[in-house]
Amino acid sequence: MVILADRQDITRAGLQYILTDMFPGIELHYSEDKASLIERLKQSNFRPSNEAIVILDYTQFDFVNDTELTILAARFPHSRWLLFSEELSPDFARRMISSGSQFSILLKESPMNEIRECIKYAVNDNRYICQRMTELLFAPQQHVEQDLVSLTKTETEILKDIALGLTTKDIAEKRFSSFHTINTHRKNIFRKLSVNNVHEATRYALRAGIVDEAEYYI
Repeated sequence: MVILADRQDITRAGLQYILTDMFPGIELHYSEDKASLIERLKQSNFRPSNEAIVILDYTQFDFVNDTELTILAARFPHSRWLLFSEELSPDFARRMISSGSQFSILLKESPMNEIRECIKYAVNDNRYICQRMTELLFAPQQHVEQDLVSLTKTETEILKDIALGLTTKDIAEKRFSSFHTINTHRKNIFRKLSVNNVHEATRYALRAGIVDEAEYYI
């Protein structure tokens, strides 16, 4: 059983095409949030073969942090996780790799041959790290203190909107900008802060005083 845990329709459609081409008759399911993903994993426990492959865009899901993800993986030891995202920090990748062999890492910029190879590895119960992430992992480490991260005025405003729960589409409409432009800002903000999802970015915004706690909990 393969669970496509990705909120982007185009990505799900592409993965479905690849998977059915590689493995005709494969059983596919979709999850758009953490709760539905857990339910799918629970269902896999009642099947003759309780193995499940989860293709997850971690940056889009509502995990509080990577520890929560590793706990979920440990809860379902027969699951394999293919982390398939546009942007993942090397520190995050190191933690996932060190947590166990359940996790493979694949960036969405990867060429088709790597995507197919990674899926094949996961199906055969092996781990795979894409070439680009391997290069990032072996690059000289730069230790940046998060409290000293410098965001532009626009990035700070967008980070505040993200922390207050606005989607990329909402922010684009609010700022009379394109979805692509806001998404680029979002990726740059996450890269600067060394965070991987909205929850981590929100915690930084609260800690840095970009969002007032009273305003956040309204």
